[in-house]
Amino acid sequence: MAISGNDNFRGRALGLKDLAEYQDGSVVSRTLIDKKVGTITLFAFDEGQGLSEHTAPYDAFVYVFDGDAEVIISGSSHTLSSGQMIIMPAGKPHAVRAIRRFKMMLVMIRS
Repeated sequence: MAISGNDNFRGRALGLKDLAEYQDGSVVSRTLIDKKVGTITLFAFDEGQGLSEHTAPYDAFVYVFDGDAEVIISGSSHTLSSGQMIIMPAGKPHAVRAIRRFKMMLVMIRS
């Protein structure tokens, strides 16, 4: 099921895999909720693509729902596959890289 960018997600049963599409050589993101207290964002990473090392002031929950990813937290590498999650601690440097194409949900609670 294709979902257009302007659809309202509230009150609809949808599959996560349908909401972020892979694009060759790219990282695609789609924000589902963006509130003062937190965000929920979906990402689709093509193989070899990633997010460079950075820090965030809040814990970030990552759930991989397709493919395989490497998540590096403070220099320690973690391999995640579909159905696995990790919490990236606030203030710790972290990076994400696609071992093979993968999709993830990022939940950040600010309050």
